[in-house]
Amino acid sequence: MAEQSMTAISEASVYDALRECYDPEIPVNLVDLGLIYDVKIIDDWVGVKMTLTSPGCGMSGMISQNVRNRVMKIPGVKEADVRIVWQPAWSPAMMSEEARKKLGMGN
Repeated sequence: MAEQSMTAISEASVYDALRECYDPEIPVNLVDLGLIYDVKIIDDWVGVKMTLTSPGCGMSGMISQNVRNRVMKIPGVKEADVRIVWQPAWSPAMMSEEARKKLGMGN
């Protein structure tokens, strides 16, 4: 049995990687948009549960593939699974304060 790399995958490293992923129509990363609902790490597997700003988003396949590709680049990750869910429904209230300011929605 070959010894596997013991690189620890942390939730923080996954979120850092996901901050490099964007909706092509919005200049804010997916984390700050509030689109990432959950991250699960089991050994060398990472699962990401996310949503999109609209169920009719025609870019859903591309966005989820970009998320998976980016997670796969994290040292120690051997497999990644991205699930798009629609509950709870996304709303602008889920965005970070920084994202709202960037999009001109700040107070």
